[in-house]
Amino acid sequence: MIKISGVIITFNEERNIEKCLKSLIDVVDEIIVVDSFSTDNTKAICTKYKVNFIEQKFLGYIEQKNFALEHATFNHVVSLDGDEALCETLQQSILQLKSNWTHDGYYCNRFNNFCGQWIKHSDWYPNRKLRVFDKTKVSWKGINPHDEIVMHNPQSKTGHLKGDILHWTYQTYSEFNLKTEHFSSISAKAYFKLGKKASFWKIIFNPIWAFFKAYFLRLGCLDGLNGFIICVQTANITFLKYTKLRELWKKA
Repeated sequence: MIKISGVIITFNEERNIEKCLKSLIDVVDEIIVVDSFSTDNTKAICTKYKVNFIEQKFLGYIEQKNFALEHATFNHVVSLDGDEALCETLQQSILQLKSNWTHDGYYCNRFNNFCGQWIKHSDWYPNRKLRVFDKTKVSWKGINPHDEIVMHNPQSKTGHLKGDILHWTYQTYSEFNLKTEHFSSISAKAYFKLGKKASFWKIIFNPIWAFFKAYFLRLGCLDGLNGFIICVQTANITFLKYTKLRELWKKA
């Protein structure tokens, strides 16, 4: 019977962190919370539960998650953000792995809640994420803020678990706007460090394609007004990312 670590990174997650912890507490054998010095009640809520609470200045999404992995006692890990939780079906799927772990990692579908509505289409569902894995065989990589687990060996075996990661995203349109502005700035800086350029055609074409793909090809239109808003913001964050990247090159 293997043991599993639950690993979470947080910053000002008082709205969601208790749901996250409750979904893990009967599934994993330890919970590691790496917090970026939250200024709300996140720490107070976490200390009510049996968790290893570590405060660490934010290093970047990828770097912070790799830091958190280093503090997991066990090699087998369930990784969540503070605004995520395991549904009951996924809890049972992970419990069954304890006596039958056969792959290097397992994908889970992520079900996103936006302004009180569970979004079933566009790029937001099934939104597969590799969140259950052997930490000795993976690393967090990608381009901030879009982190992802990458297997060290491309031939590694992966499976898919029944059930969803429940994700409470933006609960107001204003919050969505602020995060779009914030994440587009992070993306632009990351692209700039990688030497990527923002041509006129990328600024024009990429946002249009992002909207068309999400709204029509991936059926975001079936999620009503919120589906339309999500797809517009998908285009908008792409537009902002490339315009800000172009601005960085001009300054350089």
